[in-house]
Amino acid sequence: MTTPLEPEELWRAWSVEPGIVLPLALAAGLYARGLRALWRQAGMGHGIRRWQAAAFAAGWLVLVVALVSPLHELGDTLFSAHMAQHELLMAVAAPLLVLGRPVLPFLWGLPMAWRRSAGRWASRPPVRGTWHVLTLPSIAWMVHAVAIWAWHAPPLYDAAVTSDLVHALQHASFLGSALLFWWALIHGRNGRLRYGVSVLYLFTTALHTTALGAVLSLASRPLYPAYASTAAWGLTPLEDQQLAGLIMWVPASIAYLVAALGLMAEWLREAERRTSRSEVAAALALRGDAWSA
Repeated sequence: MTTPLEPEELWRAWSVEPGIVLPLALAAGLYARGLRALWRQAGMGHGIRRWQAAAFAAGWLVLVVALVSPLHELGDTLFSAHMAQHELLMAVAAPLLVLGRPVLPFLWGLPMAWRRSAGRWASRPPVRGTWHVLTLPSIAWMVHAVAIWAWHAPPLYDAAVTSDLVHALQHASFLGSALLFWWALIHGRNGRLRYGVSVLYLFTTALHTTALGAVLSLASRPLYPAYASTAAWGLTPLEDQQLAGLIMWVPASIAYLVAALGLMAEWLREAERRTSRSEVAAALALRGDAWSA
């Protein structure tokens, strides 16, 4: 573990690691190039709506806050900062990026030959079959839950704090499983059950993350040796752990519940639209019967 970051050093502690900055720059550039090409061909707001592009931009900025801003370095000193970083990745950046529908702009951002190759590769039965299985809500939910609970086991979490390689793997697991989870819920193919299933899995995710947060907050001793020997920023190791648990317990759970309420509202609006269409169809059928009579 590195030397604890002091408060007066915070605003100078930006991370400019190429392994983080370059993928972020590539993602932003590819999305912008693809969006420009798509809108030039289809018209502004077609294919990708303006609000979806704004959602992707917001998600990208949250990634910058989580991975490049001083919060990243502070996570080596405070468990609570590390927890905040993870929740930004999983509960804020991931859903915003998924709402931005990045696959379409990414494809449009590629040269035509690469785009065709990507299309042929994605259409192969093994690839399609694997993607279909991974984006089943139950599978995506399980992958995300396992990633959250496994990485919070003390041996793995301590390894992530003390090893840059393991730390990168931890972040990739959190973000990757979260993207898969949110993609399955927002864009998954569940037919008429899509909204109901999505609400169920969001609610259960809020429950199990609340349980993990409660374990951390209510523990009577520090659970992570990597953070147990350092008192920093006026917090004892136990207080730092309790704060980390509260971050997972309250704000993160609220994010899942807010998303569940949003999907439930959309579910009700869709039901109303179906009812209206049915009523119009019934009225037209009655009118037709009357004319034929």
